[in-house]
Amino acid sequence: MVSSVRTVLGDVRPEDLGVCDAHDHLFLSSPQLPGRELGDATAARAELEAFRAAGGSSVVQWTPWGMGRRAADLPLLSRAAGVHVVCATGLHQAAHYTTQLLDELRGRLADVFVSELTEGIGTSGVRAGIVKVAGGFHALDTHARWTMIAAAEAHHATGAPIAVHLEMGTGALDVFDLLCSELGVPPHRVILGHLNRSPDLVVQRQAAEAGCWLAFDGPSRAHHTTDWRMPRAVQALAEAGFGHRLLLGGDTVVAGARSVDGGPGMPYLLRRVRPRLALELGEELTNRVLTENPGRAFAVEWR
Repeated sequence: MVSSVRTVLGDVRPEDLGVCDAHDHLFLSSPQLPGRELGDATAARAELEAFRAAGGSSVVQWTPWGMGRRAADLPLLSRAAGVHVVCATGLHQAAHYTTQLLDELRGRLADVFVSELTEGIGTSGVRAGIVKVAGGFHALDTHARWTMIAAAEAHHATGAPIAVHLEMGTGALDVFDLLCSELGVPPHRVILGHLNRSPDLVVQRQAAEAGCWLAFDGPSRAHHTTDWRMPRAVQALAEAGFGHRLLLGGDTVVAGARSVDGGPGMPYLLRRVRPRLALELGEELTNRVLTENPGRAFAVEWR
C-alpha cells in the first residue's frame, strides 16, 4: 500500500504537495466570531490565487464539522486556483457549537469522522484528509476527551492523521498522554498546532522527542506578543535535531485577516515568514519544512 495525501480532488503523492500552508482556513464560522466569518467563496478563491502567486502549492484547511467548512465548494476552488486543498473532519471546542448540534453527535462521533474520511462529507463527495480536534487551556475537559477518543477511533479505522488545536499553545503533553500513551495513536500521526502561542521551549522539545509534529502558525492579532519568538523557537528545535518535525501555517480565521481584505493572509507565510526563517535555518531546511515535512505529516496508507 502506498502513502498518499487525501485532497478534495483525490489522493496525491506526498511529493506532489509542493510548498504547503499546513494550517489555514478558507471557510470558517462560529458563534465565537460573530460578523467575522470566512464565508465568501469569491474571497476564498482570490486568497488561494494570491497564495499560488506567492509560490504556494497546497493548503490544509483545519475547519472541522459544523463550522461552515463548505466542503462542496472546495474542489471548485482547488481547480480554479491550481492549489491542492485538504479538508478536515473532526470537532472543535464545545463553545463553537450549540447544545443541539452536539447532542446530534452523541454516541456516533467516531462513525461521523470515519464516514467523512472514507465516504465523503454529506452529498459533496469530498473526503476529509485529517481529523481536527481541540484541547483546553493547560488541560483536557470532558468535551476534549470525548472528541479525542473519537478521533483515535477514526485514526485506528482509517490511518488518518489527527491535528490538534492547542488552546493558547498549551496542553501539548496532555494531548500526547491521551492520544498516544492511552489511546495508542502513533506520535507521528499527531500534529500539535499553535505551539508558537506558548513559547515554552522545554515542552516543545519534549513533544518533538515524543515523535509528534509541531505546527507553528501565524501571524495572529491576538497572539502578536509571542509571534516574534517563533523563528528562534524553530531554530532551537532544528539545532536540537528536530527540523524533520516542524510544520508552518498561516491560520487565517477571520475575514479581515485575509490578504485580499487588507490582512496578512496566506501569502504572508511565503512573503515574510519564509525569508525570516531562512535567516535562522538556512534555505535548505526552510524549504524542507514547507515541502517535505507536510508531505510526510499528512500522507498515510489509507485503510
